[in-house]
Amino acid sequence: MKELSRGIRPYLYIAPICIISGVLIYFFIGFTLITSFTDWNGLTKMNFVGLENYRELFTDPTFWIALKNNLVFMVVTIFVQAVLGLLVAVICAEHLPGSNLFKAIFFLPISMAPAIVSTVFKYMLETNYGTLNEALRALGIIDEQQVIQWLGADLGLWSIIAINIFQWMGFSMMIYFAGIMQIPKELFEAAEIDGAGWWRRLFYVVIPSLRGVTATLIVLGIVGSLKTFDIVWLTTAGGPGVSTQFLTTFLYQERANREAGYASAIGTVLLVIALVLSIGQMLWARRKESR
Repeated sequence: MKELSRGIRPYLYIAPICIISGVLIYFFIGFTLITSFTDWNGLTKMNFVGLENYRELFTDPTFWIALKNNLVFMVVTIFVQAVLGLLVAVICAEHLPGSNLFKAIFFLPISMAPAIVSTVFKYMLETNYGTLNEALRALGIIDEQQVIQWLGADLGLWSIIAINIFQWMGFSMMIYFAGIMQIPKELFEAAEIDGAGWWRRLFYVVIPSLRGVTATLIVLGIVGSLKTFDIVWLTTAGGPGVSTQFLTTFLYQERANREAGYASAIGTVLLVIALVLSIGQMLWARRKESR
């Protein structure tokens, strides 16, 4: 009996979180999947319509615009945050004077709520009297009557990307910094003996040693970018028109319009995309490590 109790005890410790996760996460994922095959307004009885919601979704131009915006956002933010985060982490790892201050400055935006960051940038990027346009006028870069629509149809997506990079680059920096601290010093010493300079140590010692860290950040970036909502909604709300629409804002608007079945179809497609990209990245990373 003692051996049996010892074998069961670890599972008893994790049972509560497994039950909570099963109820709060997987149950509602299943519920969303079921409702995606129905015509439902979220209140009255569900009417089974089969694949009609998916057929309508894949012929909806707004869906393809939102998907394109999501993919562009995902690729650019993951790449730029990884590159900037790695460079700052490597510089901070040199233990230069003030490196701790720089780490704190770059990490500070993460401690701020996305709602605060988005609201601040919304007023900064406002077309007529935003801080950025006023500063450009004061510096003489643009005319007094000229305005740049930072949150307009042409630049809106790139402004959202810049806001996201500003807030989350520090996270990549700290993860990379922790990874660099785990690299054996003997590798750096051997590289210096061989005459490797700063850039050679970066490309031949640091980056290969952080391959696992990079893979983890890519997976986190894929999931995080696909569920991005607050920054988009609080700055442009998917506009003007649908130029900055994301899958999450598209889903929210359809649910607000009492199209619960259609919104569930959007959510299901979003989940499938996240799973496919995440699993694909993990398989690719595992194959690279096995070589």
